[in-house]
Amino acid sequence: MRPFIPILPFNPIYRSVFLRQSPSPFVANAAAANLARQSAASAATTVPTFGRNVGISAFQAAQMATQIRPARRVANQNQDVWTIVNEAAKTSKVSPVINLGQGFFGYNPPKFVLDAAREALSRVDCNQYSPTKGRPRLKKALADAYSPYFGRELDPETEITITTGANEGMLSAFMAFVEQGDEVIVFEPYFDQYISNIEMAGGRVVYVNLIPPARGHIETTPSSEWAVDFDMLKERINPRTRMLVLNTPHNPIGKIFSREELQQIGDLCVENNIIILSDEVYDRLYYTPFTRIATLSPEIDNLTLTVGSAGKCFYATGWRVGWLIGRPHLIQYVSAAHTRICYSTVSPLQEAVAIGLEQAEKEGFWEESKRDMKAKQVRFNAIWDELGLPYTDPEGGYFVLVNMSKVKIPEDYPFPDFVQSRPRDFKLSWFLIKELGVAAIPPTEFVQPGTVMEKLTENYLRFAVCKDDDVLDAAKERLRGLKQYMSE
Repeated sequence: MRPFIPILPFNPIYRSVFLRQSPSPFVANAAAANLARQSAASAATTVPTFGRNVGISAFQAAQMATQIRPARRVANQNQDVWTIVNEAAKTSKVSPVINLGQGFFGYNPPKFVLDAAREALSRVDCNQYSPTKGRPRLKKALADAYSPYFGRELDPETEITITTGANEGMLSAFMAFVEQGDEVIVFEPYFDQYISNIEMAGGRVVYVNLIPPARGHIETTPSSEWAVDFDMLKERINPRTRMLVLNTPHNPIGKIFSREELQQIGDLCVENNIIILSDEVYDRLYYTPFTRIATLSPEIDNLTLTVGSAGKCFYATGWRVGWLIGRPHLIQYVSAAHTRICYSTVSPLQEAVAIGLEQAEKEGFWEESKRDMKAKQVRFNAIWDELGLPYTDPEGGYFVLVNMSKVKIPEDYPFPDFVQSRPRDFKLSWFLIKELGVAAIPPTEFVQPGTVMEKLTENYLRFAVCKDDDVLDAAKERLRGLKQYMSE
């Protein structure tokens, strides 16, 4: 196994923190001296221009803006999908637009969790910094809740770390183990944050296809039929492969990877010493048997970091409380990276999540949550059955992919240039917002442009059903308007 290199204590030299390359004393001292000289020179020569009586013109401000050079990691990104969705919503014929695109909940967390949050806010200790690895009560609650699923006793002190949402936890994992030029395998379609997180850590993303069912444009099919291209996976593993990202239940497909698929993936990772980052944030929302890859063998467990999310568990996506579970030789370096990225996570909400985990089972919340979300899937997907539009029937999570091949957009429809240049699903998304007042996400946002996966997914749209029933019913009524644009 490759040696695991910890992130060093915070250092003024960027590379020592983010690339984990300790500078020589000469470089470190020279950099510090140079910084001091620059500061002194700046203090001696800078003339304030933003005082009460002195300002700059709009022209000067615009000139200054053009001289700012952003880092490549953020400069070369396409116009993001939410900019496009919001632009369409501004001039929709139907208002307000029903947002079934974003995966935020349309209702509050359960009362016992909200009550815990209110109580925590009144406590002095919950309004101050928490330990960087997380509050002890939350780590113990997680160990108690998840030990039965992992088939062993989790050590809350060495095998669990709390992060500021699952996304920051994954960034911390990439920062902990990915060096410049290392490769990370991601299955596409993918959750788009994976890509920027990997690239910020200096990694190179390598893609492996999840191939949609051949008859997905004709008939409704289970999400399990999106198949891993194992030949491609084997071909793309090489000595530079450092990590593999798994997402089950999957966003946006709703696929739960089978035990057999997970075993194949896990065995390949063990054979090639590849760390598995298993994103399981929808682990409480599964409608078919759900297997955790870390439970398949001690060897796979040794290489696996499991990601969880309080936001997804308790309908509280704005709370930004997540966690990673793994063996001590993995968790210690994720914790080190997390400490450098954001130090610690919101104290009162950690406490509320801990109490939520302690009480959820006796409140019957997990089963109720699963049952309610499945009912929402059935309720909403009835509109596709009515319209004769096939969809991917999800096995977990709260998204549904609908194939819109039968929807014919008028040939002369006036799309703006920034939509006209994108794949068909972006046009479908724009059209639904403008004409029917329903927002959905184009899934080519979750694949690489110009690839076979873009062609395979450009007739789909992703809808989120984690909304109140009356919102889902209102969306269904509007979506009936698609009939006039459909052909057999």
